[in-house]
Amino acid sequence: MPPNRNHEPERSTAKPVVALCGGIGGAKLALGLYHVLDPDALSLILNTGDDFEHLGLHISPDIDTLTYTLAGKNNPKTGWGRRDESWTFMKALAELGGETWFSLGDGDLAIHVERTRRLKAGESLSQITGDFARAFGISAHLLPMTDDPLRTVVETPEGAITFQDYFVRRKSKPAVEKIVFEGADKAIPSAAVMDALQLPDLRAIVICPSNPFLSIDPILAVAGFRQALINCSAPVIAVSPIIGGQAVKGPTSKIMSELSMPSTARAVADYYGDLLDGFVFDQVDEAEASREPLPFLVTQTLMESLKDRKKLARDILTFADELNARPVKTGFATQQQRKG
Repeated sequence: MPPNRNHEPERSTAKPVVALCGGIGGAKLALGLYHVLDPDALSLILNTGDDFEHLGLHISPDIDTLTYTLAGKNNPKTGWGRRDESWTFMKALAELGGETWFSLGDGDLAIHVERTRRLKAGESLSQITGDFARAFGISAHLLPMTDDPLRTVVETPEGAITFQDYFVRRKSKPAVEKIVFEGADKAIPSAAVMDALQLPDLRAIVICPSNPFLSIDPILAVAGFRQALINCSAPVIAVSPIIGGQAVKGPTSKIMSELSMPSTARAVADYYGDLLDGFVFDQVDEAEASREPLPFLVTQTLMESLKDRKKLARDILTFADELNARPVKTGFATQQQRKG
C-alpha cells in the first residue's frame, strides 16, 4: 500500500517529538502533530491497559483508534472504529445469542484476527503494531507502551471491574474508588519506547489531552517509565483534558469528582506533578492559568476540526522551543537535577 498522503506537508522541523496518547481525545492532537511534523519525526507511545480478549480475539482499542485516525480511516461520528463500516458479523452474532455489547465491525475484525494470529505465533505487539501502521501508510512510529500484559481494573462499590466492562458495557456509570494496573510490577517498556525517550535531539514529550487516570496512568505505571520521563532532557508538556471545569468527552471530570479532586485544569497539572515542565490551558481557563506555578501556555485546546488540531500542535511545539531555549528546565526540577 502506498504511503498515506492525506496529510499534506506543513512541516516544522525534523527534530523528533514523542507523545503519550490514548483514546479519542489523544488521537485528535496526535493527528495534528502528524500533520505538522516531518513524516517520521513523531513517536506515539500508546496505552495498552485497555487491551482485552473478546470472542477469542486480542483487542487493542487505543492502538486501533490511533492507527485508523492517522490513516484517515477512522469513523468521524463515533471517534472509534473504521469509517464506512458494515455490521454483518454483529448481526449474525446477535442471531446466535452471542455477546454484542462490544461492537466489532466487519472491516475492524480483520485487524483483530490478524493481530491474534501473530501474537499466538510468538510475535510481539510492538512488531505487529509497526507492521500494521506501515500497511496503512503511516510514517509515524506507533509504539505500544509495553509488550507485557498490563490491564486496567476499576475498583467500585460493586467490586473490581475490568476496564472495557466499566467503560463500554457499564458506560462508566459505576463510581470509581480506585484504579489499579494489574501486571504493572512486571511490565517493562519496549526497547523502541526507551529508544524514543532517549533520543539526544528530542524536541518535546507531549502528554496528549487523554484521560489522565484511564489512558495516561497505565503508561506511567510501566516499570521505569516515569523515571525515564523525569530523566529526559526534553521538556515534558501536558495538555489539559479539562476545559471550563468539564471534560470534552469521556468520564474524566466524573472520575476527578469521585476521587475527591476538583474538576479543573490546574488539578490535572498538580496530579502529573514533577513530570511536567510546562502545561497547556484552554483560553477559557486563562484566569486559572495565571495562578499556575509552572510555565504555561494559554491557547484554544478544543479541537473541532483538522485546522484546530494543527494549530494546537504548532502552538505546543512553539512552547516547547521556548522551554528548550531556557538555560535549565523550569518545571519541578532543574535540568541538572533531572539528569541526576
